[in-house]
Amino acid sequence: MNPADFSGQLEQKRLLFVSPRFLFPADCGGKIRSRDILRGMKGGRFEITLASPEPLDGTRQFADELRRVCNRFVGWPELKRGALWMASRCVSLLSPYPVAVASDRSEVGRRMLQAELARRPDVVVADFPHSMVLLPARVASPSLLFTHNVEAEIFRRHATVARHLLQRVMWQQQEEKMRRFEHAAARRVDAVVAVSERDGKHFEHVRGQGRVFVIPTGVDLDYFSFYEGDSPVPSDGGTVVFTGSMDWLANVDAVRYFMDEVWPRIVRARPKAKMVVVGHSPPKALTQAAHDRGLAWTFTGFVDDVRPYVRDAHVYVIPLRVGGGTRIKAYEAMAMGRPVVSTTVGVEGLPVAPDQDFLCADSDEGLAVAVVRLLEDASARRALAASARRFVEQRYSANVAARAFEEACLRAISLTEPVAA
Repeated sequence: MNPADFSGQLEQKRLLFVSPRFLFPADCGGKIRSRDILRGMKGGRFEITLASPEPLDGTRQFADELRRVCNRFVGWPELKRGALWMASRCVSLLSPYPVAVASDRSEVGRRMLQAELARRPDVVVADFPHSMVLLPARVASPSLLFTHNVEAEIFRRHATVARHLLQRVMWQQQEEKMRRFEHAAARRVDAVVAVSERDGKHFEHVRGQGRVFVIPTGVDLDYFSFYEGDSPVPSDGGTVVFTGSMDWLANVDAVRYFMDEVWPRIVRARPKAKMVVVGHSPPKALTQAAHDRGLAWTFTGFVDDVRPYVRDAHVYVIPLRVGGGTRIKAYEAMAMGRPVVSTTVGVEGLPVAPDQDFLCADSDEGLAVAVVRLLEDASARRALAASARRFVEQRYSANVAARAFEEACLRAISLTEPVAA
């Protein structure tokens, strides 16, 4: 719990970046985006203090990763996710806060952040609205809320696709709580950072014009390098891949939907097709369903590196029906040269062109037809992959996103500076 110091020699403004989750391993889109932005800002205009819960077994194994993203790390013990944690989440259904926010509260974290705020950082960044439960009602320093999506919209979409009345009512209640909390959080800060023009317009209605800054979604083009190889597709087969944290309900819904409604249509045309789901904590009910049905599906669980699985696949799918913000996974696949098939929600907020950068479909049949088309047509796979890589290269490197975020922080500071007479 003692702050770890990775400071350098440059005179910089001081930034306090508050996250509700420890960023490592960077195994989901939000963590990846925050990590890449901090990594791109390190050594620039700001001396960065990262504050977040820390693993129960300490941060030693992540020391190198922390040095790449911050000059100093301040942590407090994260809650152990056992039976007691699950029980507390159930009790939180009665809280005025959304469950996802209530479970991020920490009195130890609040006390440590009070001490950090007493140091008067030049700017404070709240990563996700959830981190606002760790901060006082009023932050004296200039402040930014980093929104990776519109949280209430995700809950509304969960309600839309819920199979049972009780689930639908629960999601509707959570949506209303999150909407109130999210709007209040946006009004407590000096400015909001959004990751798409669409989200930016939403928060302008809440916070006002001139107080919302939109940054692009970036991807590390060196790490997710272009793979020109395209292994031959076996007769009546081919490999389809999905990547994403499988403890996130939007991803669980997407994979379940793809298994139940889309996959049967694909295997009618390609009986030897295989599916690989890459991501930690896949639900037992989902893996068991694939086993019981005799599907040629593999659930990898947690992996250190998703790239080999993506490169070995012929088609990358994003069958999301629930979500918000922008999907980094789309740009990662495009950067690596894998052709993408996605729903509209799966690429929402990304200025990509259907039939040029990816194939878009929102029906069971449409998704299946798009996947089968790419499995059967090597030239179509190569053309789509090459076009998408060019698009990402030209506009969406991780460094571009980091520079835009750095500028947003400087602008937030200027908003609170007194105007010269």
